Amino acid sequence: MSAGMQDFVILTGIVIKAEPIGEYDRRVVLLTKERGKISAFAKGSRRPGNRLMAPANPFSFGQFKLYAGRSSYNMSDAEITNYFEELRHDFEGACYGMYFLEICDYYTRENNDETGMLKLIYQSLRALVSPNFDNQLVRYIFELKSVMLNGEFPGLSAQDTLKESTAYTVDYIMKTPVEKLFSFHVKADVLEELGLYSRRICKGTMDRNFKSLEILENIE
Repeated sequence: MSAGMQDFVILTGIVIKAEPIGEYDRRVVLLTKERGKISAFAKGSRRPGNRLMAPANPFSFGQFKLYAGRSSYNMSDAEITNYFEELRHDFEGACYGMYFLEICDYYTRENNDETGMLKLIYQSLRALVSPNFDNQLVRYIFELKSVMLNGEFPGLSAQDTLKESTAYTVDYIMKTPVEKLFSFHVKADVLEELGLYSRRICKGTMDRNFKSLEILENIE
């Protein structure tokens, strides 16, 4: 298929996965506002100095210019507004971020309306690189909100036997828009119980082992 101007699309999104293809290319997975999760080839992006070298890496958020190939998209250009560079110099933060990307990859689908998940990953990464938030709290908020956005949250029940403050926190996460989600802190005992609760919810809803989570649990 020719790459005529009519074949180009400009999509807003984030790179959630990247893998080498051949000697100089990458295959990337983008979570986009307009078309959900899509795959694209970034040809030449592993060549030093190539304009796609930086945009074709995980965490790159911005606008991507793509054209349709026979079976997939090809990345032509990108205008990145946030690389989340801080995560490239913070091993623990990067592990949290990669874990979040893995959950995005698990839940999202092509041509689905994934606006909620795109907003969530963006705001969660912003919270990760901020010195104002505990990484563990960011993790538990992200995990629970992901389950909630995808309609798998069972809801609070009397059997959960959570502290009042913890139950309030879970309810707040459930009812608060993503843009306003990272606006609170909790005490150590609430954080611990929230973590146990989030792990139980995730174990009951996500049937996948996440590589980044294995690393994280050895760090925490």
